[in-house]
Amino acid sequence: MVFNRNMENNHPKRLIKYNDKLFSCSTSVAMELIGGKWKSVILIYLTDGKKRYNELRKLISTITERTLSLQLKQLEKDGLITRTVYTKKPPLKVEYELTEFGKTLTPVLNAIASWGMEIIKEKGEVIEQ
Repeated sequence: MVFNRNMENNHPKRLIKYNDKLFSCSTSVAMELIGGKWKSVILIYLTDGKKRYNELRKLISTITERTLSLQLKQLEKDGLITRTVYTKKPPLKVEYELTEFGKTLTPVLNAIASWGMEIIKEKGEVIEQ
């Protein structure tokens, strides 16, 4: 894809309404759903199947429990993941997985992850824990 300096020709000015919010472009709608520091990270770990809360917590070691919990609730509210509770009394067995809508993000998430790995190869390093 070639960047077009005259973007108004390809992207006319418009107003988009989604979930009772107004946006200026479709990218803003997408970023409303997957933007921020943690949403796409959580989603990429769910692309290969269901995960329990503690599995996600271990995979994303730099996220706080509160933030993980809040982000999971928001992703569920936005229809990207489902939360399934298997027990009625503590300790609860809860699993999270992508919805069909959430699965449509898989190619986008994989592309972002690949781009991130290219940046790491050029300018960073992977530190094993």
